[in-house]
Amino acid sequence: MVRTGRIPTGRRLAAGVIALTGAVALLASGCTGAGTDGFRPGAADAGDPYVPGRGNGGYDVTHYGLDVRYDPASDRLTGRAVITATATQDLSRFNLDLHGLTVDAVTVADASADHRRRDDELVVTPRDGLPRGRQFTVTVDYAGVPDAIADGELGSGGFLHTADGAIALGQPDSAATWFPVNDHPSDKATYDVAVTVPDGLSALSNGVPGPTNSADGWTTWRWAERAPMASYLSTLVIGNYRVTTGTHAGRPMVTAVAASLPATGGAASSVARTGEIVDFLASRFGPYPFDSYGGIVVADDRIGYALETQSRPVYGPAFFTGDRPHPGVVAHELAHQWFGDSVSLTRWGDIWLNEGFASYAEWLWEEHDGGRTAQRNFEIQYAATDWTQPSVEPGRERMFGTAVYKRGALTVHALRRTVGDDVFFRILRTWTAERAGGNATTSDFVALAERVSGRQLRPLLDAWLVGGSAPTLP
Repeated sequence: MVRTGRIPTGRRLAAGVIALTGAVALLASGCTGAGTDGFRPGAADAGDPYVPGRGNGGYDVTHYGLDVRYDPASDRLTGRAVITATATQDLSRFNLDLHGLTVDAVTVADASADHRRRDDELVVTPRDGLPRGRQFTVTVDYAGVPDAIADGELGSGGFLHTADGAIALGQPDSAATWFPVNDHPSDKATYDVAVTVPDGLSALSNGVPGPTNSADGWTTWRWAERAPMASYLSTLVIGNYRVTTGTHAGRPMVTAVAASLPATGGAASSVARTGEIVDFLASRFGPYPFDSYGGIVVADDRIGYALETQSRPVYGPAFFTGDRPHPGVVAHELAHQWFGDSVSLTRWGDIWLNEGFASYAEWLWEEHDGGRTAQRNFEIQYAATDWTQPSVEPGRERMFGTAVYKRGALTVHALRRTVGDDVFFRILRTWTAERAGGNATTSDFVALAERVSGRQLRPLLDAWLVGGSAPTLP
């Protein structure tokens, strides 16, 4: 993600620890209360203090099949979610995250299941307990007028009604505003999305486009993301868009720009460089990890950021003020396809693994595109950095702060200067290859960097990530 405007401030957490362990232990354990016959309820929280109440335990989702219909005139959404999961414990009941929508029916393994709402939780009790290791299917029928999740510290994320449709977008919250979900990046899954909207509107989402069909004044758009995806990386953009489809390197490329923006302006010209920028980043990070490419530029001023929604990033209009191109933000969000999307966080306290590498990719791209060198950007940022603010465990208020982005990028370049280019890029390509489709922590990255380089790097990375004073230049 790249935000525009003021970065929120807050207190600094104590530094000195690269990553906490046991980040998502609750995902594989039970919670309070005992079920019958030794079965237990799944945890109602992923145990991540950066997103209290988000995520759930007792099961692992492998696939979401979403079929939604949205009418902009009434702002009403109706949907059916078919969720395939595996029990990770003997499970008597489990939770799904769902914000603001009304649930009409729930079935588990084709049998009607009891369900109730508790704030933003959908609590499901199947007719029979689910033994550990059992794969099961949950079907949820739901409807209502979706809205955003307000957060005084991090802003609002989720489903926004727009003048010509809707935008479902946000980090760390958005998915639960339009479908029931295990809403934490530690539980990634594949997706099939079918979206039915009035004829004449586009309905854009993640992954490979499927066939569209129209009937009775409505058009259904279909999308499939076959690589595991964290829930916050899902998106739904509905409205009047100029959609361009094609192929790049043998894979579908879909870009879209809001029809209210200039057809040949800065936004359009920037996303038109998606293939060129991806190819450059692949030369540094390894093969592009997904089956499709693209990008979406929205015109709603409430979207004051760009977000790395998987395979098809979404860019807010503020990056193209004055109709100026901004390929740097495209490089940032496309770098996330490797760092954050393919290799995802285990817990939000390690968000620098996403933002530090994406920010560094901006420096690499700028140098490649004829601008300042990465070394010069490093020197400028080093002089401007507040070293009292850590990159790792920055505190919830500073999840999107400068220490996460820019100090994170400084750390990446310091590693490069220490081990040399050949080893440095080998570390990055090994990381993206070995961890593709999964989750990781800062400690995982340190261990891999030390293994690939054959050097002890923890003191160096600790100084650059969480040390309280300016580290010695390598």
